[in-house]
Amino acid sequence: MSFRVHAAILILAAFCLSAAEPGGAQRHEFSIQNFKTESGVVLPEARIVYGTYGQLNAAGDNAILLPSHYMANLHGYEWLMGPGHALDTSQLFLVTTELFGNGRSSSPSNTPEPFHGPRFPIVTIRDNVDAVHRLLTEDLHVKHLKAVIGFSMGAQQAFQWAVSYPDFADRVVATSGTAKTYGHGIVRLEGQIAALTADAAFKGGDYTEPPRKGLEAFAVVWTAWLYSQEWWRKELWRTNAKPGATFESVLEGYRTHFIPGADANNLILQMRTWERHDVGKTPGFNGDVERALRSIQVPFLYMPSETDLYFPVTDARYEAAFMNTVTLRPIPSLWGHTAGAGSNPADKKFLNENISEFLGLKIVPTSASQK
Repeated sequence: MSFRVHAAILILAAFCLSAAEPGGAQRHEFSIQNFKTESGVVLPEARIVYGTYGQLNAAGDNAILLPSHYMANLHGYEWLMGPGHALDTSQLFLVTTELFGNGRSSSPSNTPEPFHGPRFPIVTIRDNVDAVHRLLTEDLHVKHLKAVIGFSMGAQQAFQWAVSYPDFADRVVATSGTAKTYGHGIVRLEGQIAALTADAAFKGGDYTEPPRKGLEAFAVVWTAWLYSQEWWRKELWRTNAKPGATFESVLEGYRTHFIPGADANNLILQMRTWERHDVGKTPGFNGDVERALRSIQVPFLYMPSETDLYFPVTDARYEAAFMNTVTLRPIPSLWGHTAGAGSNPADKKFLNENISEFLGLKIVPTSASQK
């Protein structure tokens, strides 16, 4: 698999988009004045970029939320949309939101003084969820969701929705993500931050040009965790690689083009958000993640990847033991973390079929899928 394909899967490329975007999405922005973060810092303005697909029906009961993952934009779930997939945009109203720190929603790179660059406050998954709750109810007038579906940091948000707003969605789906970031995940993220910030050009976040050596080191560390060890041993990177590609050329591609154009402070902010994720710290649960998990009332489809090194399947099994409404269905894949975003045909099929069944939706076949 080439670095270009990976970038496409995770929708990491940064580019300017008009109101009408590829894939049938409509781009919007929602602004919150004087947004108070969990840390206590008040942002004079917090902006959320989001996309919509389809139309809200008269009954208002066909909306599904798909919150974004690490450094992703509003196109991050198109592997689930359209003919042959779980989500029929002619019947459903899909809302895809972008996390704070991705470079388009409010971020270190686009916020004016005094919260520019490294001075941007650390925001939590709960901050993001609470802001999107306002977006849905105030901007879109959506009072209830058919489902929340999230991958990776989107799965973190899905868990938080189930705890913070237990009656807001009929069902919740989480792929390749957990209800809390445990110690080993924090160590991994700290290693990636250390690699990035070791570049002298970083200058404590006040760089005048991108800290390229640090960005490349960060990318290599990140890539080491992205897929399973067996994925590398079997050289599954060849699946979508260009003719003549070698291991060395693929690695160099990840090193230099992992997240094209990404700002270093943005990358760090979203890692800090990831690190602090813990549904047990939701008000009322006193840091007790097991109690928070027991509080989940809605049917919950939990789909960890069997070979995920970011969110190990053992963490998912631990959490599922405290969930009364859970269906635990691991993804049988060698594609590591990326399996939860349908990074290859087998995983994409597995996800679409299981999610459509769980939501009670019928996949509309395409001519290709009927063969």
